[in-house]
Amino acid sequence: MRLRLGLGLVLLVLALSPAGAVNPDEMLKDPVLEARARSLSEQLRCMVCQNESIDASDASLAHDLRVLLRERIAAGDSDQQVLDFLVARYGEFILLKPRFNAHTALLWLAPGIVLVVGGAIVFGVLRRRRSGGQATRLTGEEEAALKHIMADDR
Repeated sequence: MRLRLGLGLVLLVLALSPAGAVNPDEMLKDPVLEARARSLSEQLRCMVCQNESIDASDASLAHDLRVLLRERIAAGDSDQQVLDFLVARYGEFILLKPRFNAHTALLWLAPGIVLVVGGAIVFGVLRRRRSGGQATRLTGEEEAALKHIMADDR
């Protein structure tokens, strides 16, 4: 009984989930051009959902962007020309994987920098622990001064 109920719930969830946001009326008739359009739309961020590609988003702006992208492809633009057009219009934020340039260098280099700095800190801590945290030896003058201070305290 529980197995049937669980299976029924899984099937219900799968039936209610959207199969994909691209509507049949948006698709290009040429399968090669449609494949290019799908590939490009997976690289573009939905400006409404922000963490979803326009290929997967049901937002009306994502629909408009999918239509615009297909219009540009049908007009003969290359993939790079389509991306450049959309970046010029909406900014680098539209790309799910931003390009490496002066504006995005910190975004691309920060993980490596954090890894190196974190590794150096861990190395330093482990090195300090391995040495036992022993204090350095006192010089003769320092020992004499310490004995004098301790004698005054008694």
